[in-house]
Amino acid sequence: MSGQSSKPTVGALPDTTVESPFVPVVLTWLVWSLFTASVAVLIARVRFDGVWEIPGLVAIDGLTVLMWVVVTFFSGIVHSYSRRYMAGSTHKTRFFIAVFGFTVTVMALVAADHVALFGFLWMAMGLVMAELIGVIEGWKQAQAAKTVARKYFLASSVLLGVALTALWWTTGATTISGISAATDTLGGPVWLLAAGILVLAAMIQSALIPFHTWLLTSMTAPTPASALMHAGFVNAGGILLVRFAQVITVNSTLMLAVVAVGAASACGGKLLKSVQTDIKGKLGCSTVGQMGFMIMQAGLGFFGAAITHLILHGFYKAYQFLSSGEQIEHKSPSETTEHTIGDMTSAVGFVVALLTGLAGGVVFTVLTGKGAHVDSGLLLTFFVVFTTLHAARSAVQHTSLPTLVRYVAVPLVFFPAIIIYAVVYEGVSDLLAVSTATTELTLLHGIIAVSFVGVYVAIETGIHEHSQRLYVALLNVTQPSSNTLLNSPEDYNEY
Repeated sequence: MSGQSSKPTVGALPDTTVESPFVPVVLTWLVWSLFTASVAVLIARVRFDGVWEIPGLVAIDGLTVLMWVVVTFFSGIVHSYSRRYMAGSTHKTRFFIAVFGFTVTVMALVAADHVALFGFLWMAMGLVMAELIGVIEGWKQAQAAKTVARKYFLASSVLLGVALTALWWTTGATTISGISAATDTLGGPVWLLAAGILVLAAMIQSALIPFHTWLLTSMTAPTPASALMHAGFVNAGGILLVRFAQVITVNSTLMLAVVAVGAASACGGKLLKSVQTDIKGKLGCSTVGQMGFMIMQAGLGFFGAAITHLILHGFYKAYQFLSSGEQIEHKSPSETTEHTIGDMTSAVGFVVALLTGLAGGVVFTVLTGKGAHVDSGLLLTFFVVFTTLHAARSAVQHTSLPTLVRYVAVPLVFFPAIIIYAVVYEGVSDLLAVSTATTELTLLHGIIAVSFVGVYVAIETGIHEHSQRLYVALLNVTQPSSNTLLNSPEDYNEY
């Protein structure tokens, strides 16, 4: 009726006066204190080299202190953001306790040296994240998503337990540092089983294809929990491979397999993202692809690049999730609606992006030395060129500036960014003290490079959209478990 409007409701607002904000305030203050302390420890670690340890139990090295800074920073952002986001929720205290518990668990995990302690904390980390996914007890969909995630995380924990047991059996060492020091004794079927299972556990935790279902099912989690998950939790796969780098690099064939599974997920994530229509779905598929890149860099032997990637991706994805509400826009379909992802009509724009990418690769090679020889470093540099080209192309297409200004501004913006990336990469590599394990280029490396170019061109030109069979297949692969879908406004009522 004209002049009148109605607003559907999904339940009464809770009485926020019955619950004190004491717990969120204290935990937020505490996690920022942990961040400050972590920065101080990082500075001390840079100045005073070496490993601080409790022999046989804990070893605090460069990776430990770096991850402490990263994890506490992201957690601090999530804590601060959630004080407003979760205001009025009956599950606020439980949510904050779970987020803080997750933070402390990850901090302990990256410091653990004893294999039993590492395995226990790995499982605890997964179980706490499952609790965050299902933190809204009144939603059956959230509880179903929690169950799905917990099954995957327990499977990853069991696999990790088998791998750690096999490595202990082979080397006789009960610590990660002891196993790394005994790589000369590694070999044979037991080692191969352990190394393969380590990779499998990392794939599950990082939601690589075909284990990405738990990630796309987890959208029932509160947005801050999703930010923490995509910026932190999924990085555990990369951290696992870096921790056991000496085990993974024993055999070049195994490293090639790691590159292959990472590349498959990187390409697949890009394709899956192209059929998504909701913001969080797109971000989830993007994470699947980015984790593929991270695992692939580890397989190429550049563990510093893998850690650098997970840090930068964490900043990007945390921002994207926490600002996802600003990207919601209502549009009505029309006969003139364009369905192609990109536009290749601007030849000048493409040339500018291509030259920017190539020049970026040269800058990266000069600063890091990677790509100067015919080995796996050449493929790493190729991905720097490819990523720069793609980002420059997007900037040329979507930046609301005059055409000529865009063509000049894009190189001026991206060259400093590549320099910063190269400097961060070198700094992270020095801090990790993990030797680079470059391998010879093979036919598979060439196939991977060609595949990336093919997928990029297909999406940019919209060729993939002309195949209904491909579209349906991609859409089916991205479907979460049916019992986790929210189908009506009443499903959103947590009260």
